Amino acid sequence: MHRTSLALSIAAVASLLAVAATAQERPDSAELFAVNPPFKTGYLKVDEVHELFYILLGNPKGKPVFVLHGGPGVGSYPRLAQYFNPDKFLIVLHDQRGAGRSRPAGEIRENTTPHLVADIERLRKHLGIDGKALVFGGSWGSTLALAYAETHPKHVRGLILRGVFTASEAEPLNGFVGPMPRTFFPDAAAEFDTALPPELASFEPRTLLELFSGDDKATQSRVATAWIRCAVKAGKLHASDEEVQRGWGDDDLVPGARIDCHYAANRFFLEDDQLLREASKLKDIPVTIINGRYDMICPPITAWRLHKELPKSKLIIVEEAGHSEGEPGIVQALLAAVAEFE
Repeated sequence: MHRTSLALSIAAVASLLAVAATAQERPDSAELFAVNPPFKTGYLKVDEVHELFYILLGNPKGKPVFVLHGGPGVGSYPRLAQYFNPDKFLIVLHDQRGAGRSRPAGEIRENTTPHLVADIERLRKHLGIDGKALVFGGSWGSTLALAYAETHPKHVRGLILRGVFTASEAEPLNGFVGPMPRTFFPDAAAEFDTALPPELASFEPRTLLELFSGDDKATQSRVATAWIRCAVKAGKLHASDEEVQRGWGDDDLVPGARIDCHYAANRFFLEDDQLLREASKLKDIPVTIINGRYDMICPPITAWRLHKELPKSKLIIVEEAGHSEGEPGIVQALLAAVAEFE
């Protein structure tokens, strides 16, 4: 999901400590909040293998919100905190198992969706957050938000979901240079195909998992770079050639790519239609669903299906937007959705 999507989830996390500013006034509708530096960072050991990196921003006594990154391999990044008024919210970001600055980087052992759901609950208890929290997630983050809320509905105050992905068999893995990118961006897909080693006749998560788990670092880097460039092209309504070529800079993309392929190869450790089938558990929770009309990674049909399972939910289709969380219409819709929970 683009920094919150399967498509863009192979990038390394940007430094969360770079979040810095002093302005606390509510911005215009299309502007993000400025957020002070974090007041706490730390690691939480969740088992014998994994330690989760987490960061707390905003008001220590504010309304808690768990912000779930995409990927699963992307890790958190500063912008995700900027949808929340730092005077009113206690903003909790964490890097999921193997992602970002969580340790060990790129580790796929003991790394499944039920593990990630349990980790959020462990973190909630570790931080002493009682009662209910808002949960905010885009793309893979929306998947994990749904999985957590359906497992622990009594701890969820509300859900804000963007670029919805439920990991059903009806949803093509477009983030893995799937049918939508190949249909609308054949040139970008062809460049990716050229980067694949000859023995990989097709871009399948399981074969890519083998590649990203091996020792050929040069090939791993080449394939990951081509993948992210195609993802940038497909993930945004208007991506310039410069943005596509830049990708995600010089970050090491391989650990995140390994995690992405691990999850996709195992159908995200969810039963088919599980999240839609169990959506009735959320009937008393306010849910806002936001999707770009031209989202090539997570088309709005999935958001529509979820909305139909939750008659009290609010569905917002942003007409001039794709998958990217940073597109102006998506930014406005997310800010408005968060404001309803202040």
